[in-house]
Amino acid sequence: MANTTFDEIYKKIKEYDTIILHRHISPDPDAIGSQAGLGRSIKLAFPEKRVLYAGVDWGDLTWINTGSEIKDEDYKGALVITTDTANTPRVSDQRFNMGDFLIKIDHHPNIDPYGDLYYVDDQKPAASEIIADFLLAEKMPITAEVAYPIYAGIVGDTGRFMYPETSTHTFEIAAMLAKTGININEIARNISDVTFKQAKLQSSVLDYMTVDESGAAYAVLTQKTLKDLGVTTEEASVTVSTPGRIKDIIAWSVIVELEDGTYRVHYRSKGPVINHLAEKHNGGGHALASGAKAKDKAEIAEIFAELVDVTKKYNGEHE
Repeated sequence: MANTTFDEIYKKIKEYDTIILHRHISPDPDAIGSQAGLGRSIKLAFPEKRVLYAGVDWGDLTWINTGSEIKDEDYKGALVITTDTANTPRVSDQRFNMGDFLIKIDHHPNIDPYGDLYYVDDQKPAASEIIADFLLAEKMPITAEVAYPIYAGIVGDTGRFMYPETSTHTFEIAAMLAKTGININEIARNISDVTFKQAKLQSSVLDYMTVDESGAAYAVLTQKTLKDLGVTTEEASVTVSTPGRIKDIIAWSVIVELEDGTYRVHYRSKGPVINHLAEKHNGGGHALASGAKAKDKAEIAEIFAELVDVTKKYNGEHE
């Protein structure tokens, strides 16, 4: 199956009376922003349609959007659209395949080309930018209500326009969204603000950091550490970018212990490509930002050894 077109997606949206939008589990601003922006525009364009948002409300991201109460019967005869979700195990609600038709809209490498139609552009810095392009192409409403979550998604996934996939087009889209009158300062604050407890965890993550001479590093945050500071597993995600501020660290993993004793692995890099490493451990993502899972400490050791190896090779190629 080849990449579809915006026109084909729009045609399907017009066909269905119920549209259920999914995003990935453990969502970030781009997951919720792309889901909400698309859904709000559809509702404005077609007020008679039912538009539902799948996925439980997530921590401190409810300022972007909240989920809907969805029953199994709602999927009967429904169009299901996933945004910002690379593979099926990471879809926010595994009922996504109970609908009548499934469309995937994403910006991660298309390793799992699921859906009856998919639109994937892995050169885009955010799924929210793809949604903005789609709305513009199909002349769908982009009011402040629509622009707010889309802008939040772009700011979140570009690291406030810092990451390399950010393009001149990204800035053009951001400017167009800002012209709707959204409060861009409020969005920036909501994305960057942390609680005092999260700030303490950000500081302490460096105490748990192991740094190899190659520039590879990792830290494990245990459930005990989180509970001692009163931080939830979801709130611990604020630590992921912290090691990147250290000049000598060029690739790293922040690994968070879950309540069941397994681990969520966050990969980040300033140069070495790391998404293929994540794929080895039930994960995936972008070249410089990916996620994975580890079942125990032995797998964590394996993950770090792989990260050191990739970083050493990168150093050798760039000497």
